[in-house]
Amino acid sequence: MSDHNQVKITSMDFNKERPKTENPLKIQDLTFRDGHQSLFATRGRTEDMIPIAEMMDRIGFWALETWGGATFDTMHRFLNEDPWKRIRTLKRYIKKTRFSMLLRGQNLVGYRNYADDIAKAFVERAAHNGIDIFRTFDALNDYRNFETVVPVIKECGKHFQGCICYSLTEKFMGGEVYNLEYYVKKAKQLEAMEANSICIKDMAGLMAPYDGYTLVKALKEAVSVPIHLHSHFTSGMSSMTHLKAIEAGVDIVGTCMSPYGFRSSHPALGPLVMTLMGTNRDTGFDIKQIAAINKILEKDIIPKYRYLLDDTKVSIIDTNVLVHQIPGGMLSNLVNQLREMDALDKLDEIYAELPKVRKDLGQLPLVTPMSQIVATQTINNVLFDDGKKRYKMITAQTRDLCYGLYGKTPVPINPEVRKKALKDYKRGEKPITCRPAEVLEPELDKAKEDVKGLSVDLEDVLIYALYPVTGKRFLKWKYGKEEPPNKVRPRTMEDVKAEQELIAKARAGKLVEKKEKTAPAKGENLRTFNVFVDDEFFEVGVEETGGSPMVSYIRQAQSQIPVQQPVAVAPLAHVVPAAPQAPALPPSQATSDSPEVPVKSTITAPKKTENNAGGTQLKAPMPGIIVSYKKQVGDSVNSGETVVILEAMKMENALPAPAGGIIKSINFANGDSVARNDVLCIIG
Repeated sequence: MSDHNQVKITSMDFNKERPKTENPLKIQDLTFRDGHQSLFATRGRTEDMIPIAEMMDRIGFWALETWGGATFDTMHRFLNEDPWKRIRTLKRYIKKTRFSMLLRGQNLVGYRNYADDIAKAFVERAAHNGIDIFRTFDALNDYRNFETVVPVIKECGKHFQGCICYSLTEKFMGGEVYNLEYYVKKAKQLEAMEANSICIKDMAGLMAPYDGYTLVKALKEAVSVPIHLHSHFTSGMSSMTHLKAIEAGVDIVGTCMSPYGFRSSHPALGPLVMTLMGTNRDTGFDIKQIAAINKILEKDIIPKYRYLLDDTKVSIIDTNVLVHQIPGGMLSNLVNQLREMDALDKLDEIYAELPKVRKDLGQLPLVTPMSQIVATQTINNVLFDDGKKRYKMITAQTRDLCYGLYGKTPVPINPEVRKKALKDYKRGEKPITCRPAEVLEPELDKAKEDVKGLSVDLEDVLIYALYPVTGKRFLKWKYGKEEPPNKVRPRTMEDVKAEQELIAKARAGKLVEKKEKTAPAKGENLRTFNVFVDDEFFEVGVEETGGSPMVSYIRQAQSQIPVQQPVAVAPLAHVVPAAPQAPALPPSQATSDSPEVPVKSTITAPKKTENNAGGTQLKAPMPGIIVSYKKQVGDSVNSGETVVILEAMKMENALPAPAGGIIKSINFANGDSVARNDVLCIIG
């Protein structure tokens, strides 16, 4: 910064009150939402926010981002928490600072455009519960998708912050699509919609420092409303980009408390406060208060979530993001999905295919849900296409995009891809050009009817309306209709300590404590067997005391066999039926906005039935959740006809029949989680 911006400070005593500045930089804290969403798969629990809530309220933030994005999804799906309750709970501790949420326009907090009646009800309920600032974006920067939600935000007397999703088609800002003219035009559109502020949403950390300076300066000259910069740290540039944007006059930036900063998250607050101290943009924040909050997070909160961090990388930055442009959380989710599909060796092919898919689909900004649509379609192309046919398995969301249900893409979609996607499409083969929600039928009354007797209020209905499968499951947990699984219970510090003790024992070679026991002498009845386990075999001596060896029975091992647990060998005599398998549990996949990191999930044996022979098997090509079966037992089906809708990476895949015939058996139910190669049904 130039010398004329410096304010003289005669003492470095942080307790001494600093001179007030004319233009202090405003800070929005992202710790309670985007911080843990970016680093810990959005697994942050409300109970772990309460210990610092009142302290955060005293810092002086412009706003606290507490909700939206992937939190709504993850809370009800993985944490057994009511999303609406989080806002109300935090409001009891945070009295002065405004709450901000990330709203995906007509997508709300889901992965598709919802009908207008759902959108209006959702925004009204969010405002009623305590959201003050609606940071609203559309993944295509198509602001027709704001036309329903913005009037409700205004009617509720809340702050409408319009976003421009930042993207690139070149190494730096410029090119035919994402150039300075594009961003200035979008900012003027938002100002015309009476935005109270405008946010540049750099979800993958693509913005270079000098591009940031140029863009902020141009926007400050073009519009009169405050400019907010939201830039992830993924590439390692955002701290420098913040500084150049501050020089250009940016009004607000987003940061995290240090333990939740960096990597695919955001710049940390502390270094920025120290950098600006003594300048005319001095925040005025007390660095000692910040340090006290950081200490609590480091000591009492972060250890519960550290296991979710990807610890395979030494570097906390990924400059490859400047090439593939996948937001850090989305990339982690993609890698986790490939690992579960035993296809991690295809990652380089996916990197090569992804820009082609993005271009085919209209040079989309890679932000939720466009990042999921492009990434999942890319995986499908790499794994299922052959040399003769591309786009062999097209997701339902890719079809919706090609039809126009998400809005207008920055450039036209490849006509050949659009034609393939819309072949036999349920809404017709001619794409729409109107506002997407205009073709959507009202959904709220049907949702109310679907959960009658299970919902108590409109907020329950909205949980189901946004997430029909997992939402209904959560409502059953909430009202005691079903017992929540242990995997959704909170992780405690006692759990962490026990795990650390186990790791310490393993490192010391004391994981298995051997007890002194004198082996008996080998008798004449000893028999020797070779036991094969995968690619290894063991020589085992078996002797039955008090008599000659005999076959007693053979028993199949139960599902969910713990790793390294010894398996008892039963006497052998006659064959009995295998014990029934425990139902497969949902895989712990990360939810994403930018957001997602791989979650280490329990290995669960595939669910099997007695009907897996005597016909053609339709197997799950990837792990996921059964959305619905389009055919039932006894129905006839033609080869290639859709039998099952499988959700994977939040996208729906229509699985075709591998052969024609009659559905002989269905092995799973709607809402069940399945592993790769699980047999979903038999066609005879």
